[in-house]
Amino acid sequence: MQFTGTDLFSGVTFNVGDRDRIGLVGMNGAGKSTLLKILCGWQEPEHGTIVMAAGQTVGYLPQEMVPDAVGTVIEEALTAFSALDDLEREQERLITEIAERTDYESAEYTRLLERHNEVTEHLALLGGGRRQEQAEKVLLGLGFKHSDFDRPVAVFSGGWQMRVELAKLLLRHPDFLLLDEPTNHLDIVSIQWLENYLASYSGAVVLVSHDRTFLDNITKRTIEITAGRIYDYKCPYSEYVVQMQERRASQMAQLSAQQRQVAQIEAFIERFRYKATKAKQVQSRVKMLERMEEIKVDEVSTESIHFQFPPAPHSGKIVVEAKGLGKAYGDNQVFDGVDFLLTAGRKVAFVGRNGEGKSTMAKIIVGDINDYTGTFKLGAGVALGYYAQNQAAMLNLDKTVFETIDDIAQGDIRPKIRNILGSFLFNDDDIDKKVKVLSGGEKARLALAKLLLTPSNLLILDEPTNHLDMNSKDILKNALLQYTGTLIVVSHDRDFLSGLTDELYEFRDGAVHEFKGDIMEFLENQNNQIIQNNLNSQSNQSNQKAPSAGKAAYEQSRERERERRKLQNVVKQKEQEIEALEAEISKRDTILASGEAQSPDFYKEYQSLKDQLEQKMGEWEEAVIAAEE
Repeated sequence: MQFTGTDLFSGVTFNVGDRDRIGLVGMNGAGKSTLLKILCGWQEPEHGTIVMAAGQTVGYLPQEMVPDAVGTVIEEALTAFSALDDLEREQERLITEIAERTDYESAEYTRLLERHNEVTEHLALLGGGRRQEQAEKVLLGLGFKHSDFDRPVAVFSGGWQMRVELAKLLLRHPDFLLLDEPTNHLDIVSIQWLENYLASYSGAVVLVSHDRTFLDNITKRTIEITAGRIYDYKCPYSEYVVQMQERRASQMAQLSAQQRQVAQIEAFIERFRYKATKAKQVQSRVKMLERMEEIKVDEVSTESIHFQFPPAPHSGKIVVEAKGLGKAYGDNQVFDGVDFLLTAGRKVAFVGRNGEGKSTMAKIIVGDINDYTGTFKLGAGVALGYYAQNQAAMLNLDKTVFETIDDIAQGDIRPKIRNILGSFLFNDDDIDKKVKVLSGGEKARLALAKLLLTPSNLLILDEPTNHLDMNSKDILKNALLQYTGTLIVVSHDRDFLSGLTDELYEFRDGAVHEFKGDIMEFLENQNNQIIQNNLNSQSNQSNQKAPSAGKAAYEQSRERERERRKLQNVVKQKEQEIEALEAEISKRDTILASGEAQSPDFYKEYQSLKDQLEQKMGEWEEAVIAAEE
């Protein structure tokens, strides 16, 4: 796939390979989402062209959309396979037409064979005979339970409806998968599942994300959009940051050297301008200046939010205390029997799958929910600061930016409103804008600015990083590290949580489990538990009387791990073989496109390569399935 354009992307050209994993990065407003919309055909470029191979399919998940599903979760997921019927009919037609033709060496016959191979490969990837199984596997991976499958999609929240849309997109298995902030509506468990799914995805993936860990775990290539141009880095995000800084430092050094050279040349010209003996040298240097191409340094936005939370007022030693706490919505018991004690100055994270009660617990603490069982109380002198998950959506859309802050500002802080808004990147022109016209990121920044107006000693943040760019997230994290009060943060952003909190509460299966440690230690501990549970399961199934049962289970686990690594190596080997065959076929496609007649051996070799490719694709698919199992 190739995109070439002007204006927003002046002189931009890049290619996307069949199995590329590309992270699209750049400042907010640089045009990342616009570029994805152009690539998928939602928008037309003002200039330039998009070139795509015949029969290639593109799937796009926008950052925000209004789903219009009318069926149940499983019914809606199964609609992803509607294209299978068309493909199967096309396959039958192609088989019939190929069998009836005898012009084996014609370009038309070759085209039919190529299309038949493409359709066959696509059908194999979509797994026509395993539709229900595949749909359930993807839905479970994205966080749905079996009990959710027969519930109407319309009864779910917008975030869960977006998960259904993502499931449908993955099940369609397009050749090019374009994802705009796919983790916004996912929890940590679902994000990790999506990472593993995309790692073995057979098509190309281009994604926009502000989740560093997600980008690093998936992408192998980073395309930066800056000042209307792009820079293509053959590395994941973290390596890109280092190389980008080195590139800009090099540009600055080259510019300084050029400016010194220009100054020296101009000084020579000025000194010898009127000396006849130096006329030739002067003219030579004048032409040298005219021919010299000015070195340009990429513009880097120095704008960033900058703030710190006001000093936390003193509170009692115990900030939050709950005993036997429970909450149910109708027949759905979210959690029960929870004992929770939070002392002053601690910074903790609430983690777990969506729907397990993290936000519910936050709402109980701030007093938005009162119909719970058990006992709950705040400590003496607790002053709450709360950023709700939908805080930006709760803003009054008809008020201006200034009015939003002015309505709640009191005392000495009123004269500082403009300065506060300025620190969140709202200039004099922005403060009179209606909230309704702000972008998602601007609304998030405005909602954060409101937190500074009232000093608090218990700060509760529910998904505060949604819609914030990476720079803003870093500044928020730094401000929280310096915050002197007690912090509870609900987040699915592993990079944001890493180093911010040293204790977690995992909401799982109606209970809350305390974990002493960082998010990365927690995730590593989870993986170790999964391995241990597998060992225990095997041990229970073996002869309990045998003293070596545990050792045998351990050896079996090690053997499975060796087998898994072996299968992963096979997958990589098959991918390399497929790439080599595709390269050879591509060369012959170019020759055929010239229209010149070829020898019979050429066509035989060409068909042999196509047959080998089909065989390798089958072997690759078997290896991928085996590795997953």
